[in-house]
Amino acid sequence: MLYSLAYRRILNRMGYDSYLHNLIYRHLNQGDGWDNHLKNCRNFILRAMDFHNPSVVTLLGTGWLLDVPLKELSERTDQINLVDIFHPAEVRTQATGLKNVVLRENDVTGGLILNTWQEGRYRMVLRKLATLKNILIPEYQPDFETGLVISLNIMTQLEFLPVEFLKKRSDVPEEEYIRFRKEIQEKHLLFLKKHKSALITDVAEIFTDRSGKSLEVPSLLAELPPGKINEEWTWNFDTRRSDYYNKRSVFRVSALIY
Repeated sequence: MLYSLAYRRILNRMGYDSYLHNLIYRHLNQGDGWDNHLKNCRNFILRAMDFHNPSVVTLLGTGWLLDVPLKELSERTDQINLVDIFHPAEVRTQATGLKNVVLRENDVTGGLILNTWQEGRYRMVLRKLATLKNILIPEYQPDFETGLVISLNIMTQLEFLPVEFLKKRSDVPEEEYIRFRKEIQEKHLLFLKKHKSALITDVAEIFTDRSGKSLEVPSLLAELPPGKINEEWTWNFDTRRSDYYNKRSVFRVSALIY
């Protein structure tokens, strides 16, 4: 589907455009720091293709296609569905010459972004949300044949826009945000369990300051069922110490084929 201009304005007001451009800026700012992670992602996707040999493959969270071996996939399957809430012009250009690639604009949260907007848009300083329990967290339900589903570095990011938006419009304890985030991740896993699937996700971020002191913060709150094939690696996410506190950070990444 193509979202209406009104919905695009909602995405913009919730910070999606900034999020998308910050992602590509961080990649460029890190030089070759992301290369190993992106290579591992592309190789694991091809390994999932070897394992399941699908005629249709659906990739969720394609972003800028940095981690997608698009040409190789187009040569090995009948149809590729690239799914994200918005496809940048550069992605549309890459897909133009590949006849078996379909660009689909879907909210992979199943509608959580709109639910969050409707619940929180009029909440300001004196009328903040007292609870998040009234916000429905749906399960994604695509209206097309998915074939092999690949969740690509998106599982812990599905919560980003809703949580950042709600933190400015709610007054709830951190424990409730943890419950909210965990349920979003669990709904994503529930969807993946219904399909032949592969999952690539960060599970924890490890911060190291200039003194060498490290702190590991879990980014994955849901419990991952073991896959038929399991791999792990480290993603050098921010080696340039570009954040405000001048810390270096890496992600621990898990990749599983179900």
